[in-house]
Amino acid sequence: MLDFTSALYLGLRHPSETLRPWAQLTTGRPAALQVPPGAESLTESLVRLLRCEGATLGTSTLHIFWDVFKVLATEPIAIYMDAGIYPIARWGIERVSAQGVPTANFQRHDPAALADLLRRHRRFNRRPVVVTDGLCPATGRTAPVVEYLNLVRARGGYLVIDDTQALGILGHHPGSATPYGRGGGGTPAWHDIQAPELLVGSSLAKGFGVPLAVLAGSQRIIARFEHNSATRMHCSPPSVALIHAAEHALKINESRGEHLRLRLAQLVQRFRERLQEVGLAASGGLFPVQTLQPIAAMDAARLHSVLQGAGVETVLHHRRNGCAACISFLLTASHRPEDIDRAVALLAHIVAQQPPRQRIKVGHHE
Repeated sequence: MLDFTSALYLGLRHPSETLRPWAQLTTGRPAALQVPPGAESLTESLVRLLRCEGATLGTSTLHIFWDVFKVLATEPIAIYMDAGIYPIARWGIERVSAQGVPTANFQRHDPAALADLLRRHRRFNRRPVVVTDGLCPATGRTAPVVEYLNLVRARGGYLVIDDTQALGILGHHPGSATPYGRGGGGTPAWHDIQAPELLVGSSLAKGFGVPLAVLAGSQRIIARFEHNSATRMHCSPPSVALIHAAEHALKINESRGEHLRLRLAQLVQRFRERLQEVGLAASGGLFPVQTLQPIAAMDAARLHSVLQGAGVETVLHHRRNGCAACISFLLTASHRPEDIDRAVALLAHIVAQQPPRQRIKVGHHE
């Protein structure tokens, strides 16, 4: 079975025998009372990777985003959501919205729409908190974070980025030999931005293969978060096993990360080229989530079923805008070139079995 459903983009799996051993999974104390063993060293490594002043660990991005907006709301704020944000950040926003914090949406990746909102809301005299995903997997494009940052900086606000998709993949100084950039520090590194107004929450579960999260930003904001976070008091901290797995992931990133990222980019490019050769297309740019453009007279659910029956697992889902179902291939550095070729050849065969009047018509837009 060829599996194109895993978001372990760099192919990191961390079997137990590769990790430092641990005597117990948890101390039984919340992070507010005692950080888990190894957490401080891991946090220092993440600070270097993310090129920020401070960072703190969380059990998940849900824990982080549940608290971060509540912490920011100790000042008078208004929250402005890029329409493309992932639901987890939105859940944290809904918490403070229910407590009276004004919120508004603006069109995805549209700095002009955000600027217009901020102008119209100036009379409210609140710090703007702009929230966005760093990267949209549907298009493979990063958010215009430089423009967003300039807008909030001029008004004394904050930019909050959910960078889960980009962490471990994007990095600084992208070029022909390093299509994703170097280091894997995420969207801020890709855009070469560092700022006290910037807060970045990310899970390590995708690029680095570890279900643990980090919040990075200025030392002042991180200290406020750690002092006021309810989940650090009332929820269990990351386990020692996960901390050791994250250490392992960062060591691999230092020694082999550039090779893995280049291999992944080459596999994505191969997939897109093979699709083009057989008259098919996918959105997603160079990002490893590749979503097939619609095939005329063949719905996605049926295609998904046929692929599965032939030994190819894909992701059947709806886009966030609620349009018709679509199929995505999630590529990882663990795939082989022949896996790509076999999957696309099967797609071409399925299309060829359609009656001539139902042959494929593909849109090539991203």
